[in-house]
Amino acid sequence: MTASTDVADELIELFGLTVRQLREAEGWSQDELAARSLLNRSYVGEIERGRVVASLMTAQKLALAFQLSLAMLLVRCEQTGQRRVVQRINLAAIAS
Repeated sequence: MTASTDVADELIELFGLTVRQLREAEGWSQDELAARSLLNRSYVGEIERGRVVASLMTAQKLALAFQLSLAMLLVRCEQTGQRRVVQRINLAAIAS
């Protein structure tokens, strides 16, 4: 794997994790998110697990379901990534 592949995989994973966190914060099932975003439930699950790359149109549908702009959804992904970095640093400090 190359560094760019690792970064891409991490972004896909972060997007899925963010979608899952937002869905759970709303108290929605994957079925409910799928209905609200006009997507298939199994596709929502694959996005959340980081198994597929969501298109811009799909990301827009998800953002609208959460009553967010696409830009704000991406900001949330960035924030999720930053929290993960802090967690890794804290774990490394504990382990040393």
